[in-house]
Amino acid sequence: MATMQDVARLARVSVSTVSYVLTGARPISQATRDKVLAAMAELEYQPNALARGLASRRSRILGLLLPMDERGLGATETAFVTGAAAAASTAGYHLVLAPIGVGDLDELRRLASQRMLDGALLMEVQLHDPRVDVLRELGVPLVLIGRTADTTGLSYVDIDFDRTVSEAVGHLVGLGHRRIVYVNHSADTIAEGYGPARRTRDAFTAAMVGHGLEPLMIPAEDSAAGGRAALVTALRQAPDLTAILAMNESAVFGLLGELAGHGRSVPHDVSVVSMVTSPHVAELATPALTAMNSPGSALGRLAIETLLRHVDSGDGEIHQQLLPCALEVRGSSGPPRGTAGEITQNQGPAVPDMEAARRRAATRRRA
Repeated sequence: MATMQDVARLARVSVSTVSYVLTGARPISQATRDKVLAAMAELEYQPNALARGLASRRSRILGLLLPMDERGLGATETAFVTGAAAAASTAGYHLVLAPIGVGDLDELRRLASQRMLDGALLMEVQLHDPRVDVLRELGVPLVLIGRTADTTGLSYVDIDFDRTVSEAVGHLVGLGHRRIVYVNHSADTIAEGYGPARRTRDAFTAAMVGHGLEPLMIPAEDSAAGGRAALVTALRQAPDLTAILAMNESAVFGLLGELAGHGRSVPHDVSVVSMVTSPHVAELATPALTAMNSPGSALGRLAIETLLRHVDSGDGEIHQQLLPCALEVRGSSGPPRGTAGEITQNQGPAVPDMEAARRRAATRRRA
C-alpha cells in the first residue's frame, strides 16, 4: 500500500507539499499540484479519512448524542439508530454514538469545540434541553429526534404522540373498555421533562376525557421489576381495570408477568396495548402484543437527511415533521370479559383451559 512518502518521492516534492495538496493548508502552484495528483493516481494512493476531511473542511463524521445507562439500547431505540446509521453511510458519512446527556455539557463542549463533528443528532430530548444551546453556541448543525418545548428555529423529526395515544385509546374504547390505565416512564423521567413521557401523559388525559372517562396514569421504572410494581399500584388504585396502555418497553413484560401472577389472563381479563414499540418486541410476548408500531427506522433516516441538508448548505431550511405510530392488532387486546360479542374478527374462538378441565375431571372421579 502506497504511503505519502512514496507519493513525495515519485512527484519529487517534499512530504509536507503532499500534505498541503491534501489539506489545502497552504497555497500550492497548479503545476506542483498536478504532479502530486498524478503520482497519487499512478500509485493508487488513498489518503486517509482525516486528510480528506481536512482538505474539504469536513470530518464526514456525524455525532449521535444519546444518553446511555445500564439498560443499554432496547429494540425500539435500536431501530432509530440503525435507520440513522444506514442513511449516513449511504451519504458517505460515519455516524458516531456519543453517550452525552443533559448533564454532560462540559464533555459536549469539548467534543464540539474540536470540530470533529460536521453535525449532531440529539435523542432522548428533554422539553428544555441545554445540549441544544451548547451546539447552537458553537455553531454545530443539529437536528432533534424528539422536540423541545420551544422549537423555534429548530429542525426535528418526532412521533406524533397526540395521534398515537388517541388511536390507542380509541382502539380500547371501541372494544368496550371503560377503565383504562396508562403505564408511563418513571416519575423521575417525567419530572425531568422527558418529552415523550410528558406528551403522552397529557395526550392520554385528553383522549380519556374526550371519551367521558377518568384518566389514571401510573409511572414505572424502566425495568421488568418496575412493570410488576406498576401493576400492583394500578390494581390497588383501579381494581376494576380492564385494559392497560403502556409506553415502557422495559416494563411491559413485568406487567404481563404480574397480571398472570394475579390470575388475570390477557386479553380475556385485561387487554394490554403497547405504544411506540417495535414489531420485534411485540412478537416476543405471549400473547403477541397489540401495539402502536414505532416508525423508528424512518425517523432515523429522515433525521440524517435533514441534518445533511443543514451541513451541506451551512444553514438549511428548517424541517419539522411528525410521524404517527401504526396500530397493529395482535393477541393482547379484546373486549372486556362479559361484553356481548366477545369473539370478533380480531380475536378467534377462546382456547379451552385444559388445566381447569383436568381439575374438574379429577374432582368428578373423586366424587
